[in-house]
Amino acid sequence: MYFSWIYINKIVNNLVYITIPWLTLFLPNSRKMLRFGEASFENLSDFLTILNNKNKLHLENVSSVCGKFKDKRVVEQTFLICEEQGLDPLVGYHAIEILERFMVKHIANLFSSQKSEVCEGVSCRSTEKYEDLLFQSLSEKFYIFILSSVQIASKLSLHSSVIDNNSASRYLQSVGSNCAREKLIESELLILKTLDFKLSVPNPLSYVETLLDVLGHNDPTAPVAHLHHLCKYVLQFIYLQRDAIYHSLLMAATGHLGLSSAQRAQFVSVTEDYMLLGVGVITVAAFIYQTFAWKKVVDELTLITGISAKSIMDFAHVTLMHITESKSP
Repeated sequence: MYFSWIYINKIVNNLVYITIPWLTLFLPNSRKMLRFGEASFENLSDFLTILNNKNKLHLENVSSVCGKFKDKRVVEQTFLICEEQGLDPLVGYHAIEILERFMVKHIANLFSSQKSEVCEGVSCRSTEKYEDLLFQSLSEKFYIFILSSVQIASKLSLHSSVIDNNSASRYLQSVGSNCAREKLIESELLILKTLDFKLSVPNPLSYVETLLDVLGHNDPTAPVAHLHHLCKYVLQFIYLQRDAIYHSLLMAATGHLGLSSAQRAQFVSVTEDYMLLGVGVITVAAFIYQTFAWKKVVDELTLITGISAKSIMDFAHVTLMHITESKSP
């Protein structure tokens, strides 16, 4: 059955914000930060090759719905949970990737099953649309799915504490929401089973840190430590402003304000390119740190990835434009 993806926006729009004050972008505890320069260049080279191959495979299988669950509100809620729980930023990005893949596959599974399975326990009137029932069901569970994705991601991280069901339950209570531990377990298992326990998804921060580490090996004079600090802020900004930034990038690439559905569909491979995102983040950080030296960084990243200097600089220019606009009164 065809599913109108407008309902994805309705699910996200129905997400209720948890009102806990947070003033700064979260950063990992200094004891848990990755240390650059410790891995041998051979190991780094192998790791970069693996990431590049995974990125290519991912781009070969992108669909028009990729990115639909990376809405700013979803990203904010995910980052907020991670900050409140003292988790490494890697966990937040991993959780977002897990959540999106789960939601897309879960919705497809629901529509492939019989309607009676979705309507079970629900008062189904003949005038109600099937999609409305699905929207209602998913909206009620969506925040729990976000929390469960963070739980799973925390268990996969070597540099973060773990959110068990007791911690998750206490967190929900602290924000005025209640959910039985059994429901949390069911939610976590549903995500794992829906994804067939395949949780090795691209993590944008891993791409940034690996590229930065290779850059440091190739050019020992590069201010890697300073760039690493700035990159975390830049990447988080891009994720929070993802739709606006990629929309501007698409307009810059096409030269048109009005964009067709076909153009947007073709551009998905750009929005899902983690290698391009990684070099773009590093380039923006380099421009902020040392404007006069950023061209050297761009040239080095081009040699490392094969991505053209123009593509890297276009991405960086658009991002810097949005950063500047966000600081304007």
